[in-house]
Amino acid sequence: MQRIPLAVLVLLCLTLGLAPFTPEPHIWEKLRMLAAGELTKIVDVFDFLFHGVPWVLLALKLLYGRKPTDG
Repeated sequence: MQRIPLAVLVLLCLTLGLAPFTPEPHIWEKLRMLAAGELTKIVDVFDFLFHGVPWVLLALKLLYGRKPTDG
């Protein structure tokens, strides 16, 4: 995780993670489908994972990507 620049992950989240932007961000639509129990088609699950990976990587980078400090 330390090798991936934070700026690259943010850019991925803002482009791939949200695209297509209209009528609403795609990941938001898939999250609503998941919450409603409508995420049943394989293509929707794949699409959810595809658009969700940048967000997961960004979260992991922010949580665990810091270099350890000497203590």
